[in-house]
Amino acid sequence: MAPGMGALPNDTRFLHIGPFKTGTTAIQGAFHLARPRLKEQGLAYIGSNRQPAGAAQQAVGLPPMFGSVHRRDSYWQELLDEVEAVEGLRPIVSSEFFCEADDEAARRIVEDLGGSRVHVIVTLRPLAKILSAQWQQFVQAGLLHSYEEWLDVTFNRPPSEQPIPTFWRRHDHASLVSRWLEIVGPDNLTVIAVDDSDPGMLLRSFEEIVDLPGGFLAPDETQSNRSLSYSEAEFFRRFNREFLGHDLDELLYGRYIRRGLAPHLKYHYRPAREDAVIRTPAWAMERAAKLGAESETTLSGLGLRIMGDLAVLGEIPENRVGEPSEGESISAEAAAHALVGALVAVEKREKSREKAAEKAAEAAARKAADAAREKATKAAEKARRRDPDRLPNVSARRLVRELVKRGIRKVGRARRRLSRGRKNRVAS
Repeated sequence: MAPGMGALPNDTRFLHIGPFKTGTTAIQGAFHLARPRLKEQGLAYIGSNRQPAGAAQQAVGLPPMFGSVHRRDSYWQELLDEVEAVEGLRPIVSSEFFCEADDEAARRIVEDLGGSRVHVIVTLRPLAKILSAQWQQFVQAGLLHSYEEWLDVTFNRPPSEQPIPTFWRRHDHASLVSRWLEIVGPDNLTVIAVDDSDPGMLLRSFEEIVDLPGGFLAPDETQSNRSLSYSEAEFFRRFNREFLGHDLDELLYGRYIRRGLAPHLKYHYRPAREDAVIRTPAWAMERAAKLGAESETTLSGLGLRIMGDLAVLGEIPENRVGEPSEGESISAEAAAHALVGALVAVEKREKSREKAAEKAAEAAARKAADAAREKATKAAEKARRRDPDRLPNVSARRLVRELVKRGIRKVGRARRRLSRGRKNRVAS
């Protein structure tokens, strides 16, 4: 590991840009879990979720993922405001969507975050391991290409003809690092070559970079970001074809499939070890290893802070070489978990809408009660002025008490209506 990582300036702002499938979920989960304890270490993990995906997408100039929508166009500015608000703490921003920035966007992002104060962190894994992981993730975002088709167009066609035109902006690792290096300089960029044989290496590396005590970061065991098996990915791909063929609202896909069915399946079901690995044809593995070795050579000569061994970038995992055409049917158990995941997402959506409706009804009732109170107060004052001898002891409080009670009864009626609506939906 690189020495002296804890000697970075006290006003450093850390920016982790991924790329995808390099342990980003593990790092983000660990920092998210450690939020309550970070302040005492002089750090702040920016955002309210595990990663500020929407803010990063807007900063890079990306649209929302298939099935999602940006509710407002101020996510990036809100993130910058939060960074400025944590005065006295060193902010940490992490999202793999930053790796998709072109030269202009990357320069703007660094400038917005504080220019020379920004320290960029890049996590790298062998491209030979990333290929299948990225394909199955693209499938979960609506991709229709089979694995073999996707490999062919990714390696053999220009970006303009590829279904994911930014793939090589993400995963040409030498170009990715060089792009950000030109902006921040070698003293403000660290590369972590992730060693999959050492499960704790990634968290320890981040602890050293941001100057945390050893063992401070712990994995978030409540989350599962395992890759889909080949049969599971094929199930999703064929579902995508049917979904798109029926011209359905794409927000349904994001709400009930990508954020419902998929995470539920991955968390509650694990395929057998021999079925979990998606095998990649030898020709693609060899191409990936060659590119990885070239990246190692380039990165080694840039004078970077490097943690881990860059030689891993050219490795070929022999247990992943082969044809991915076996076992295209998912098990009955996996199918059951998938269906339950979609239904759980539907139920959460219904409960969220009911809660919002109840809050709206309560707010309307409070508004009506406040208006009645104001009206009664004015009426009481007017009555006293008109006939002070007849109503000498009548206060506005007494005059509006009955109207306030009516407002409370109105809230109760609204709640009962919502309750009856829920019972009717269950019965039907």
